[in-house]
Amino acid sequence: MPFITTNSVSLSGSSEEVNIFYQDIGRGKPVVLIHGWPLNYQMWEYQLNEFPKHNIRVIAYDRRGFGLSSRPWEGYDYDTFAQDLGLVLEELNLTNVTLVGFSMGGGEVARYLSKYNTAGRVTKAVLVSAVTPFLLKTDDNPTGLPQEIFDGIKEQIEDDRPKFLAGFAKTFYGVHLFSKPVSEELLQHDAVLALSSAGYSTVKAMQAWSTTDFRDDVDAIKVPLLVIHGKADETVPIDASSEETVKRVPHAKYHVYDDAPHGLFYTHKNRFNEDIIDFVNS
Repeated sequence: MPFITTNSVSLSGSSEEVNIFYQDIGRGKPVVLIHGWPLNYQMWEYQLNEFPKHNIRVIAYDRRGFGLSSRPWEGYDYDTFAQDLGLVLEELNLTNVTLVGFSMGGGEVARYLSKYNTAGRVTKAVLVSAVTPFLLKTDDNPTGLPQEIFDGIKEQIEDDRPKFLAGFAKTFYGVHLFSKPVSEELLQHDAVLALSSAGYSTVKAMQAWSTTDFRDDVDAIKVPLLVIHGKADETVPIDASSEETVKRVPHAKYHVYDDAPHGLFYTHKNRFNEDIIDFVNS
């Protein structure tokens, strides 16, 4: 299996080898897909199946702590996540890259572009249902979500992670009593993906995406940017995220899917795939 190896320095100063698993499919313009929480690269199945048909080389990887990548105890912060992303780009010698970050993956996109894109490897970016620019409610960020919400998520994960993830998946895809946009089998499939991570990495990654302030990172985005979000997103509400992002990046293209939940990469996959392909090939 293909891995890229990096080193993670612990708080004690010791160095730990971390292996990042990735898939590299197709030929053409490179697109790097960064998965959301609490899934792994396999959430992109219906993009990995489609993008290579359109002169796109698609690379998807598992964030540290998730999927087939290493599960270190430390290193679940966005500087480290963005460094891992940078290593993927360097090791595969990718240029003229389009980054696509979903949900917490939008944080990697913003942080990498603002601090690590010195070689200009990335020339376009897409934020999908992303947690940018700042999801936590503070005195100077009144549109954010209260800390109590994230404290509750942590408590539920630590008490009964499978039960929490089962309920989270339904909200993720907009499943309600009279609305079932995905099959029960797909929900079970996602449960397997989510449970393949370590419990501590699930918690620590959640604490990172819920509290990291990306406002300065977003302000620094100069490359062409596409922002996609569902108006019916109950996981990362659009008013607290993408509405604020596009105010800070006036050159961004903004596509709002009126009836889409958080997981629109699947529920609206045909429209989503077309929007990404058009943007990459434009």
